Amino acid sequence: MESKILKIGHRGAKGHVTENTLESIKKAMALGVDGIEIDVHRCASGELVVFHDFTVDRITNGTGEVSKQKLHILKRLKTKGNYEIPTLAQVLAFVENKCLLNIELKGQDTAKEAARIIKFYVDKKGWEYKNIIVSSFQEDLLETVFNINKEIPLGVITETNLEAAIQLAKKVKALSLHLQYTMLTEEIVQELQEDFKVFTFTVNNLNPIERIKSYGVDGIITDFPDRL
Repeated sequence: MESKILKIGHRGAKGHVTENTLESIKKAMALGVDGIEIDVHRCASGELVVFHDFTVDRITNGTGEVSKQKLHILKRLKTKGNYEIPTLAQVLAFVENKCLLNIELKGQDTAKEAARIIKFYVDKKGWEYKNIIVSSFQEDLLETVFNINKEIPLGVITETNLEAAIQLAKKVKALSLHLQYTMLTEEIVQELQEDFKVFTFTVNNLNPIERIKSYGVDGIITDFPDRL
């Protein structure tokens, strides 16, 4: 029997509703995703906010670096579609362990706080570690989470260097490798799956979706979960 390929909404359901908002996450869940991928930065007052870019300029009515602004300032901003920027805690509370949550550590200094919040939501709020993956391109952030809490599943992201990603994944005992879909062949997927789960991003068009599905990857991250 073929194992199921997890359908993971990229920044919620980015193709439908403004990325990394609660509304986008709600849309992804309504489309029946198995998981949701989000990005986090640490803002100036210390909270982790769910946002992709290092600056707020592209998708909000504000300007400047996320890390230089306090939460109450960021909360006043409106994204395209008139939504607010959520915190990681708000997303965890909203999703309620109903599906996998892939938290990508984007900004510097996000690892300790991510590990703390995740442990709190597992210990006190009914989340399970099996429904969390903390992923990053950045070695130091993954190592920090690994050193704080070995129970948090980790994913190593790469768009270019597979060998370096494998080395890091072994070092931090990662659950998964998250690879740009153009890097994949069926042979690569099968070889990697001897040691890791293979997730791939960001697969939006129907021809690549069919090809990547045929490789038997473990999960596909997409802006359009309905296309899977």
